[in-house]
Amino acid sequence: MPKIKVLVVDDSALFRHAVVRGLEEHPSIEVVAAAADPYEARDRILEHEPDVMVLDVEMPKMNGIVFLKKLLPQYPLPVVVMSSLPDHVFEAMECGAVDFIAKPGSRTGVEAPVFLRELQSKIRVAARATLARPTAAPAAQQPAVREQPRAASTAYDVIAIGASTGGTEAILSVLKGLPPESPGIVIVQHMPAGFTKSYAERLDRVTAFDVKEAVSGDVVAPGKALLAPGNQQMKLVKRGSRLHVEVYEGPKVSGHCPSVDVLFESVAAVAGPKGVGVLLTGMGSDGAMGLLQMRGRGARTVGQDEATSVVYGMPKVAFEIGAVEKQTSLQQIPVAVKHWVWNS
Repeated sequence: MPKIKVLVVDDSALFRHAVVRGLEEHPSIEVVAAAADPYEARDRILEHEPDVMVLDVEMPKMNGIVFLKKLLPQYPLPVVVMSSLPDHVFEAMECGAVDFIAKPGSRTGVEAPVFLRELQSKIRVAARATLARPTAAPAAQQPAVREQPRAASTAYDVIAIGASTGGTEAILSVLKGLPPESPGIVIVQHMPAGFTKSYAERLDRVTAFDVKEAVSGDVVAPGKALLAPGNQQMKLVKRGSRLHVEVYEGPKVSGHCPSVDVLFESVAAVAGPKGVGVLLTGMGSDGAMGLLQMRGRGARTVGQDEATSVVYGMPKVAFEIGAVEKQTSLQQIPVAVKHWVWNS
């Protein structure tokens, strides 16, 4: 099998060389070029035709965000961005990056060996990613108009969403397609600590939901969405007649913390037929068994299809084991959820 050709772009010569050395230790990765800035990177892309680009966001001359906006419409390429600043990461994802990774250092608490192992893994996933068709650079996200959720009669108490690679934009798409009177929403997106709070704040700004990084005791209620914190597990619990979340430190489950399986299994146990499960794009199988448990307890379940998934892994496994009641495109998932919630 041919090696994955990688271009590394970072303005720090020391860090760039360390990344190159670390990546070349993996037998399936070949670093074909390195560049100190986007102008040099543009020439290296044309010269070497890399399979994946690893791109620093904070650079002089032209930052990584501007480079993505200029590059991807003309030269679609899987990009993994590196940053210690969460807001820059999510802007890069909005511009078409496939995945991101927190840079090592005191600001993120990530150690260099862990960073390099994770980057190797993300490159291998990115090389198989399905890229969206090139479009014009996205317009700036406008703050959503926040309406008080209207009372709505429904037999459902909670919507649980799980995602990994490609999930930041997929979750945003689903939330934008749902009305604020939807049942309370609980979300697991594979993401490191230090980034989930900024991601929740971004969703809060640009959707009609009140979105926050979850803490134990938060109530699950219409108009609200709770995002599991990075490096912590989150499960649904019932206290009296109300649903809450419990957030806690725990081991990885299905390879992840937070884990979609942990959330979905708790929704199956607590909400039973009053739950809706949504499994979106992502590598691996996290969420598949949990979604199967949800369906077995009478919940409605939907999985993202291959055509619109950045990585058709988690929803594929769920579909193959019979956990997915309906498989459909990302754009149609909110339609399916609304139909179940208000017409079942």
